Amino acid sequence: MRILRLIAPVGPDLLPSLSVSSRLLLIRHGQSTWNAEGRWQGQADPPLSSLGVQQAQAARDSITQLNINAVVASDLERARHTAELIAPPELEVSVHEGLRERHAGEWTGLTHDEIAADYPDWIETQRRPPGFEKDEPLLGRVIPVLVDLAIAAPTTLVVTHGGVIRSVEHLLSDIRERVPNLGGRWIRYEDGEFVLEESVLLFDPNQVEFTVPDQI
Repeated sequence: MRILRLIAPVGPDLLPSLSVSSRLLLIRHGQSTWNAEGRWQGQADPPLSSLGVQQAQAARDSITQLNINAVVASDLERARHTAELIAPPELEVSVHEGLRERHAGEWTGLTHDEIAADYPDWIETQRRPPGFEKDEPLLGRVIPVLVDLAIAAPTTLVVTHGGVIRSVEHLLSDIRERVPNLGGRWIRYEDGEFVLEESVLLFDPNQVEFTVPDQI
């Protein structure tokens, strides 16, 4: 298991958090209807597909085996609905807009083929269109939310998006792999630092179709 550290931004108002030891499980939502169509979503709000609902239902048993104290989701429908399907029955799902997916700008709603036609070679050369949210502003809104959640409870399930999880992984390491639906990462918060821990998939891919969308 590879463990890397990030000193989280700590101001005077967060100094009491330095003695906190907690874990967050960052999970990508189930397949959405736009995932199924290969469309870039960003902060658009398509619902879960029928397969996405099945993926979330299949993940429920894995969550019940964890000592989860809180469940928080992005306020976008695909993440919120996933959280409601997998949350332990005794826990209420909270939502936070700071956990939303990266804004896809002019690519919102477009398929890979449509992007390739209108923006030749942009995906391959990692160019991005106007309005596309870069890592710095994304992490600027996500990391403070994660710090607050880490301080608030010992173990928190965070249902968010592939772009968010990839950006956090890249901040803590050189990892930038695509994240499957209902897959994600454990991160630990201890003494004012985030530590990247193991990756997870919450359902058996032999029982439910395994999907790794290549668009955000």
